[in-house]
Amino acid sequence: MTAPRAALFLDRDGTINVDTIHVSKPDNVRLIPGAAAAIARINAVGMPIIVVSNQSGIGRGLFSVDEYESVRAKIDELLAAGGASVLTTYYCPHSPESAPACDCRKPGPAMYLQAAEAHGLDLAKSWYVGDRLRDIQPAKLFGGHGILVPRDTTPGGDVVAARDGFAISTSLSSAVDRILAALPLSAPPQGG
Repeated sequence: MTAPRAALFLDRDGTINVDTIHVSKPDNVRLIPGAAAAIARINAVGMPIIVVSNQSGIGRGLFSVDEYESVRAKIDELLAAGGASVLTTYYCPHSPESAPACDCRKPGPAMYLQAAEAHGLDLAKSWYVGDRLRDIQPAKLFGGHGILVPRDTTPGGDVVAARDGFAISTSLSSAVDRILAALPLSAPPQGG
């Protein structure tokens, strides 16, 4: 049996692609400058990358699962053009107002636990990166490492709260610098 491995859990909107509030059309997808190159650097060391995203626009009826999937495919296409890839994507389709509350909506644990079981991941050794506090809070829950990459749209309270136990980086590239610096020098690439 293979030992569980560390992964990078990445938020999507605002971390990989420009967040235009409920991105629902592939033609509107734009990667954040440097995102593909940063992801490719993680690919190069063999760490699996899992995208974890709240997509409340589905639950609110603003766009369909098919529209979500077309945006996901466009992001994958743009990443591939930049020499990067992600292992898989998990998303929560529920709105925050849904009752009863789900446990898949970030920072809930369900998507992370599902990914860990499906892909043999060690959540305590993993990294959690995003532009909102809810993207990195699972790091505390699982004993992993959280890095906030704030954008203009990140609430100020998220930045203040992240100062208590999380790292803050100015870009996905600088977050990847932190991750790579923390990896053991002699570690062989992890399959993925």
